[in-house]
Amino acid sequence: MNNYYTPAPRRNITPFVILGVLFVVVIVGVVLLTFLYLHSSSQSQQPAVSQPKPQIYIGANVKGLDPPGLPGLTSFEAQANKNIAIVMWFQAWDASSGKQNFDPTLMSAVRDHGSIPMVTWEPWNPGTGPNQPNYSLKNITQGHFDSYITGFAQAAKAWGHPFFLRFAHEMNGNWYPWGIANGNKPQDYVKAWRHVHDIFTQVGATNVTWVWAVSAGGNIDTYPSLYPGDSYVDWIAMDGYNHGGKKWQTFSKVFGKTYQKLLTIASKPVMIAETATSSKGGSEPGWITDAFTTELPNNFTQVKAVIWFDENKEQNWTINSTATTQQAFATAVHAPIYASNQYGNLNTSPIPPPQNVP
Repeated sequence: MNNYYTPAPRRNITPFVILGVLFVVVIVGVVLLTFLYLHSSSQSQQPAVSQPKPQIYIGANVKGLDPPGLPGLTSFEAQANKNIAIVMWFQAWDASSGKQNFDPTLMSAVRDHGSIPMVTWEPWNPGTGPNQPNYSLKNITQGHFDSYITGFAQAAKAWGHPFFLRFAHEMNGNWYPWGIANGNKPQDYVKAWRHVHDIFTQVGATNVTWVWAVSAGGNIDTYPSLYPGDSYVDWIAMDGYNHGGKKWQTFSKVFGKTYQKLLTIASKPVMIAETATSSKGGSEPGWITDAFTTELPNNFTQVKAVIWFDENKEQNWTINSTATTQQAFATAVHAPIYASNQYGNLNTSPIPPPQNVP
């Protein structure tokens, strides 16, 4: 018996079958590519998670603002482990100071650093006490200093960038010629302020942000009579220190009543234009931590700028007075609520609070 292998009948693959398979492959590919494209597109359209904007400019008054290096500023920033948003210094009107004129070189050095310049502009001869009849408020109003004021205003306009100008601060005290405790009347102060402001307006120096600053404490009921008016003021401010010893005061004790009174005078951004704490009679690091991590974020929410007075003057107000004080300051201002030097291109006047900077 012979066994023969009988092959299975051969099947012919017609062109129609091939076309059908190719069609299915194309359809699957198109569907897959469409899905991948739509998925990728939806992912790219997801809004980026934005970081919250800072709420408070952190600044300082420091010694050693010599352009272009600004060694005092860079030293302070190294101690604070943070670059600062506002750099403040004092300029007196009297020629004996040698620095009475507008200084575009210093202004540009600060701006190039990314910080906002702030000039505390004082109509007196520093070092000769508060009794200076030549710098009386009436003399200012009557035009005795118009030539100097006009030159300063014109130079400010020519420089052209935003800066803070704190004119004749702490007028409710008795330690400056313009203080109302030295025989001046509130209306004398208001007239002098408006006179100076009007000169800047006349020359077109619109890049100036005007800061009206009282000394915290004292008779707070005098504040409203000293206020020049909303059209003459851009920021309202207060200066205050914890002098320590038997008069140890917390941050809220220093500023609380003044802050609440200022809020009734004007709806303006609030600045603490000078502050620092003593180490006598309490914890300097504890005071700083309480001020910057508790009081300012939670109880002084309209304060949009804080300037640390970093000088060894009446007391050692510097942040590096002790290692623990320095560490407390650096830790507190590291919080993202405090703005650093990101304002080298700022071109908005009056200067807005940091969260409103374009």
